[in-house]
Amino acid sequence: MSRIVMTAAVALGLALGAGSAAQAADTKQVFDFYCAQCHGEKGDGKGINVTKDFATDPRNFTNKEDMEKRSDEDIRGVIKDGGPSISKSPLMPPWGATLTAAEVDGLLAYIRKMCNCKGK
Repeated sequence: MSRIVMTAAVALGLALGAGSAAQAADTKQVFDFYCAQCHGEKGDGKGINVTKDFATDPRNFTNKEDMEKRSDEDIRGVIKDGGPSISKSPLMPPWGATLTAAEVDGLLAYIRKMCNCKGK
Protein backbone atom coordinates (compact mmCIF):
# COMPACT_ATOMS: atom_id res chain seq x y z
CA MET A 1 0.00 0.00 0.00
CA SER A 2 2.75 2.48 0.93
CA ARG A 3 4.49 1.65 -2.34
CA ILE A 4 1.38 2.70 -4.29
CA VAL A 5 1.08 5.92 -2.27
CA MET A 6 4.77 6.66 -2.81
CA THR A 7 4.47 6.04 -6.58
CA ALA A 8 1.39 8.27 -6.77
CA ALA A 9 3.17 11.04 -4.85
CA VAL A 10 6.19 10.89 -7.17
CA ALA A 11 3.94 10.93 -10.25
CA LEU A 12 2.00 13.92 -8.89
CA GLY A 13 5.24 15.76 -8.14
CA LEU A 14 6.53 15.16 -11.65
CA ALA A 15 3.24 16.29 -13.16
CA LEU A 16 3.23 19.49 -11.12
CA GLY A 17 6.85 20.17 -12.00
CA ALA A 18 6.13 19.68 -15.68
CA GLY A 19 3.17 22.04 -15.38
CA SER A 20 5.26 24.83 -13.86
CA ALA A 21 8.00 24.28 -16.45
CA ALA A 22 5.39 24.56 -19.20
CA GLN A 23 3.98 27.70 -17.58
CA ALA A 24 7.47 29.24 -17.46
CA ALA A 25 7.97 28.43 -21.14
CA ASP A 26 4.58 29.96 -21.96
CA THR A 27 5.46 33.13 -20.03
CA LYS A 28 8.73 33.45 -21.93
CA GLN A 29 6.83 33.07 -25.21
CA VAL A 30 4.38 35.79 -24.12
CA PHE A 31 7.28 38.07 -23.15
CA ASP A 32 9.13 37.38 -26.40
CA PHE A 33 6.03 38.10 -28.49
CA TYR A 34 4.62 41.17 -26.72
CA CYS A 35 7.52 42.74 -24.82
CA ALA A 36 10.92 41.84 -26.24
CA GLN A 37 10.60 43.98 -29.38
CA CYS A 38 11.08 47.07 -27.20
CA HIS A 39 12.36 45.78 -23.86
CA GLY A 40 14.80 43.30 -25.41
CA GLU A 41 15.04 39.53 -25.06
CA LYS A 42 17.07 40.02 -21.89
CA GLY A 43 14.77 42.78 -20.60
CA ASP A 44 17.55 45.35 -20.85
CA GLY A 45 15.53 47.89 -22.87
CA LYS A 46 17.43 47.17 -26.08
CA GLY A 47 14.80 45.59 -28.27
CA ILE A 48 14.97 45.35 -32.03
CA ASN A 49 12.31 48.07 -32.49
CA VAL A 50 14.28 50.64 -30.52
CA THR A 51 16.20 53.11 -32.66
CA LYS A 52 18.04 56.33 -31.88
CA ASP A 53 14.88 58.17 -32.96
CA PHE A 54 12.76 56.42 -30.33
CA ALA A 55 11.04 59.07 -28.20
CA THR A 56 12.00 57.37 -24.94
CA ASP A 57 14.07 54.45 -23.71
CA PRO A 58 12.02 51.37 -22.85
CA ARG A 59 12.26 50.30 -19.21
CA ASN A 60 15.35 48.24 -18.40
CA PHE A 61 13.97 45.36 -16.33
CA THR A 62 17.47 44.29 -15.32
CA ASN A 63 18.08 47.56 -13.41
CA LYS A 64 17.39 46.35 -9.87
CA GLU A 65 17.54 49.78 -8.24
CA ASP A 66 15.02 51.25 -10.68
CA MET A 67 12.71 48.24 -10.66
CA GLU A 68 12.54 48.13 -6.85
CA LYS A 69 10.84 51.55 -7.01
CA ARG A 70 7.89 50.02 -8.89
CA SER A 71 5.20 48.14 -7.01
CA ASP A 72 3.75 44.94 -8.42
CA GLU A 73 0.48 46.81 -8.89
CA ASP A 74 2.30 49.52 -10.93
CA ILE A 75 3.77 46.88 -13.22
CA ARG A 76 0.46 45.05 -13.58
CA GLY A 77 -1.22 48.36 -14.40
CA VAL A 78 1.32 49.26 -17.06
CA ILE A 79 1.02 45.85 -18.68
CA LYS A 80 -2.77 46.03 -18.69
CA ASP A 81 -3.37 49.77 -19.25
CA GLY A 82 -0.18 51.02 -20.93
CA GLY A 83 2.42 53.61 -19.97
CA PRO A 84 0.04 56.54 -19.45
CA SER A 85 -1.61 54.63 -16.58
CA ILE A 86 1.35 55.65 -14.39
CA SER A 87 2.25 58.85 -16.25
CA LYS A 88 4.80 57.13 -18.46
CA SER A 89 5.27 56.88 -22.22
CA PRO A 90 2.26 56.34 -24.47
CA LEU A 91 4.58 54.16 -26.57
CA MET A 92 3.95 51.40 -24.01
CA PRO A 93 0.67 49.95 -25.30
CA PRO A 94 -2.11 48.52 -23.13
CA TRP A 95 -2.30 44.73 -23.27
CA GLY A 96 -5.26 44.25 -20.90
CA ALA A 97 -7.69 43.36 -23.66
CA THR A 98 -5.19 40.91 -25.17
CA LEU A 99 -3.57 39.11 -22.23
CA THR A 100 -5.30 37.04 -19.58
CA ALA A 101 -4.88 37.82 -15.88
CA ALA A 102 -2.69 34.72 -15.59
CA GLU A 103 -0.45 35.93 -18.43
CA VAL A 104 -0.13 39.35 -16.80
CA ASP A 105 0.80 37.73 -13.48
CA GLY A 106 3.28 35.50 -15.31
CA LEU A 107 4.88 38.54 -16.94
CA LEU A 108 5.10 40.28 -13.57
CA ALA A 109 6.91 37.28 -12.08
CA TYR A 110 9.18 37.05 -15.15
CA ILE A 111 10.08 40.75 -14.89
CA ARG A 112 10.78 40.42 -11.16
CA LYS A 113 13.07 37.51 -11.97
CA MET A 114 14.93 39.66 -14.51
CA CYS A 115 15.61 42.39 -11.95
CA ASN A 116 16.10 39.93 -9.10
CA CYS A 117 14.07 42.27 -6.93
CA LYS A 118 10.79 42.86 -5.15
CA GLY A 119 8.67 45.94 -5.53
CA LYS A 120 8.14 48.65 -2.98
